[in-house]
Amino acid sequence: MRIDSHQHFWVFNAERDAWITDDMAAIRRNFLPTDLAAVLKSNGIDGTIAVQASQSHEETQFLVDLSTMYAMIKGVVGWVDLQSDEVEKYVAHFSQYPIIKGFRHVVEAEEDPDFLIRPAFLRGIKALTARQYTYDLLIRPRHYDSTLVCVKQNPEQRFVLDHMAKPTIRTREFDEWATFIEKLATFPNVYCKVSGLVTEADWKNWTVDDFKPYIQHVIACFGKQRIMFGTDWPVCLVAATYEDVMKIAGTALTGFSDEDLTAFWGRNAARFYGVEY
Repeated sequence: MRIDSHQHFWVFNAERDAWITDDMAAIRRNFLPTDLAAVLKSNGIDGTIAVQASQSHEETQFLVDLSTMYAMIKGVVGWVDLQSDEVEKYVAHFSQYPIIKGFRHVVEAEEDPDFLIRPAFLRGIKALTARQYTYDLLIRPRHYDSTLVCVKQNPEQRFVLDHMAKPTIRTREFDEWATFIEKLATFPNVYCKVSGLVTEADWKNWTVDDFKPYIQHVIACFGKQRIMFGTDWPVCLVAATYEDVMKIAGTALTGFSDEDLTAFWGRNAARFYGVEY
């Protein structure tokens, strides 16, 4: 089974989805499973992990409801208010839905570099660990240090780094990012998604070779059993097609055996998220 470990659905709302700016016109509309089904089939992808795109409990329920209608959704990464005094109650409520595999907060939008180590947030992570939920790390460079502290303090929590921490490929930024990746990869409870890269490059003038040093560094640090493929569809459409994103990832997989390729394209994601494989 081949799994896209990172994609989104939404009914576009200009106020709620203000992060989708005017220069992202290609995605300022609704994106639902009916828009994705044919794309998955033509690319040999069997299912997806649907990840939250807005921060509300209603968003989590929206993804759960879609999963009851579309078998392509193999797992949901929702949102829950991890800083709430009632986080345990909220997590317990969502535990009634086996399709929910984990949760995410859009930390990249938080200006506080120490957001991930706020006492209230760490309490929320403990609530996820207690229920064996995963947590997706979506960060920017200002969060590197606190990410390492958060992960170190939660050795029983399963983390996955979204979009390889979004290196600034358009300006060839590498060294600071590479050092962070080396440090994060030393924690065995952390996986990494090879996803979301094309939007960090020059949207109109990228080449496949632009991404290779970044992907190959992640492979060297995390190994072949803790990385997984994801597209970040439909966000990727501002700069590339679904096919382009698959090519970007596939071209960088030098020296992979058939077993390694099976792991990258699906088995690792299934193991991390607890999807029947």
